[in-house]
Parts: sequence; structure tokens; C-alpha cells
Amino acid sequence: MKFKRFYEIDLLRGIAIVLMITFHLFYDLKFFGIYNPGESFAFWWFFPRFIAFLFIFLVGVSLTLSYSRIRKWPENKKIKKYFLRGLNIFSWGLLITTVTYIFLPKEFIIFGILHFIGLSIILAYPLIRYKYPNIILGTSLIGLGTFLGGVYVSFPWLLWLGLIPRSFYTLDYFPLIPWFGVVLLGIFFGNTFYPNGKRIFRIKEIKNPAINFICALGRNSLLIYLIHQPILILIINLLM
Repeated sequence: MKFKRFYEIDLLRGIAIVLMITFHLFYDLKFFGIYNPGESFAFWWFFPRFIAFLFIFLVGVSLTLSYSRIRKWPENKKIKKYFLRGLNIFSWGLLITTVTYIFLPKEFIIFGILHFIGLSIILAYPLIRYKYPNIILGTSLIGLGTFLGGVYVSFPWLLWLGLIPRSFYTLDYFPLIPWFGVVLLGIFFGNTFYPNGKRIFRIKEIKNPAINFICALGRNSLLIYLIHQPILILIINLLM
């Protein structure tokens, strides 16, 4: 059975994809010494975190939409679905860990956004059907993450949670605290504005080639995330 997709969700995810590719293009140009866009705090700190926030928030919203389609399934079948879905995405994260360890051993990705999303899908399952507990827990985790930003430990075993050694550095890092809080805010939003998988507001869909293309990007976000950096690096090297 084919379920209806929500235009605005695909569009927002597609916009996040475009912004991500733009940021990584400038990052790669700087990395290869071709072009330095400067050291702007807004670009190098705020911009990638805004993109990540949008992606991760939409993960929470999408969880509520997918749950609405299977809410009548037996509980064990629902648990299995989300466990396998999370494990699949986490496994792609492990592949990225392996590749970055081979090519960039000093800054390889240990717990990046795919590791985070995969684990979050599994952990979020008990909370998917609720609204207000998610906004309370979500804001609490984000607040706690602000505090942990200045706390360092002498061991690496809790990197996934948000506790890091002072010398820790990686290309991509999304610990559960505070980012799992953003997933929970997305679940709250999804259950509030898309209860039982039905939109409670009206939106005018804009139909033109550019918007359709961006929505298509949003529908294939995982694939594009996996292939966009190798393609960018190949293009840059061909042009050098």
C-alpha cells in the first residue's frame, strides 16, 4: 500500500540537503586549498548546526508519520520495524567510520549523524505516541547539552552520550545529548500538527521544476547524503 507523502516535509528535507551540499562544497574547497571563504562564525559554526537541526527535527516528525501508518500492528512487529530501521542507518554510519578511518585517521568519524539517527530511531520508539512528555524531555536534553559542552572527561567511552576528552576531534559528531532532544521536539511537533498522520493545517503546494527537484532530493536524502561527498571530491579533483 502506498501512503501519501507530505509535500512540505519533502521540501524542507530537500532544502536541508541543498544547504548541506553547499556547506560541504565550501568545506572541500577550503580543505583542498582552492578557496577559503574566511573564518565567519555564522558560516562555520551556526550554519552547519542549523542544517543539522532541520534534518534531525524532521527525523522526529517523520517518526510520527510512519508510526501513524502502523499503529494497529502488533507491538512486537512495530518494535522490530523501528529496531531494524535504526540498525540499518547505524550500519551506514559504521561504514562511514571505516572509510574515514582509512583516509582521515586523525579525524575519522566515530559517532556522526548517521550513527546518531540510527540509535535515535530505536530509542525514540517508546515515546513516538506522546506529545507533552517529548517537549519536556526534549528541552531538558538540549539544556543539559549546553551544560555538557564545557565538561570534559579522561576517557572516550561516553562519546555517544556527549562526554568527550579534551583532545577529541572528529569531522562529524552528534551525541545523544543534546541532539536527541531535537528528535523529541520533532515528535512533539508531528503529533501536534499531524495527529494520526493527518495534517491539521492547509498549505498551498507550489508546482514548478525547481521545487519538484528539491522535493525529490528530500525523498532520497539518505542516498544523497552517502554519495554527495565522493561526487564533490571527484568533481573538485577533476577541475584542479
